[in-house]
Amino acid sequence: MRRFVCPRCDNEVYFDSLACVNCDTGLILDPTAERFLALGGEPAAPCSNREETGCNWVAMDGLDRCIACAHNRTIPDLSNDANRTSFRRIDLARRQLFYAILKWRLPHPLVAGGPHAPLIFDFLADDPDSGRPVLTGHAGGIITLNIAEGDDAERERRRTAMNEPYRTLVGHMRHEIGHYYWEVLVRDDHHLDRFRELFGDEREDYGLALQRHYEQGPPAGWTSRFISSYASSHPWEDFAESWAHYLHMVDTLETAFAYGLQWRAGRPQQDGLRAAALASPTYGAVLDIDFNAYHTRDWTGLRDAWLPLTLALNALNRSIGQPDLYPFAPPPPALEKLGFVHNLLHGQSP
Repeated sequence: MRRFVCPRCDNEVYFDSLACVNCDTGLILDPTAERFLALGGEPAAPCSNREETGCNWVAMDGLDRCIACAHNRTIPDLSNDANRTSFRRIDLARRQLFYAILKWRLPHPLVAGGPHAPLIFDFLADDPDSGRPVLTGHAGGIITLNIAEGDDAERERRRTAMNEPYRTLVGHMRHEIGHYYWEVLVRDDHHLDRFRELFGDEREDYGLALQRHYEQGPPAGWTSRFISSYASSHPWEDFAESWAHYLHMVDTLETAFAYGLQWRAGRPQQDGLRAAALASPTYGAVLDIDFNAYHTRDWTGLRDAWLPLTLALNALNRSIGQPDLYPFAPPPPALEKLGFVHNLLHGQSP
């Protein structure tokens, strides 16, 4: 994520800011220009969801909604205070996702008729009468998210129950969009052969694979091949997890670049070390993120900056009693899959 400033006083503001805390100027973000505008002082109009959901983006030309909100098909009943609170959090995560979609110039069609299915979001609540829960997932361009995930306590309960090291709203968004872009960039762009070499054959029965995963858990030795337990369940999930982790990596490195982070990648304590980080050619060096991760086509440089950075960020979190920011140790095969995603996004041969 890049840094932003108030257009009136140049005070630093944040991606989700609705107003400048220094001069009280109302703010709207132009995500294409990547800059904030003064509310009411520019010809651009705010998204019509500003009051209800806290969306701080500009409306699209000719529409009353922003480019992110325009993809909504179903939203929860916002007259319910709990729904409204949850959805505001979800909507922020979705705008973070669209920040990346726009930076990568990825297709995100609003209507049918083009080469790719339209991208649609359904944000649904469980129906207490039917007893059937809403399942988060993707199918044919439609991303469904259970708004219960917007409740911090409920999301943490689910994370603990499923023994997951990490469960966030932006993680959900980045994972599910990975399924959509598998269809766009891998299946439809003729990269299946290389995909199958790295991830396996996606023609394996998906339903049976997930059933096996939930009943039996991950296969023995999964940590030597996959970035997460869930990635081991099926090649589609392996790709979606790899896609999400690559977006985590790029946005974090862009933030490090924006703030001029520099640190020494020296020998840390021996708890939870990543062998890959220690083997990195940057190990022991003073690291300076002097590149924008969205722009560099050099996968090796990106990887070699990321691994030591995660050690430093995890140590910072631990110093104030928080869990690791990035509780993963990607083995070499998982890093190769991240490189596949990198090449897809840069239009290079995977």
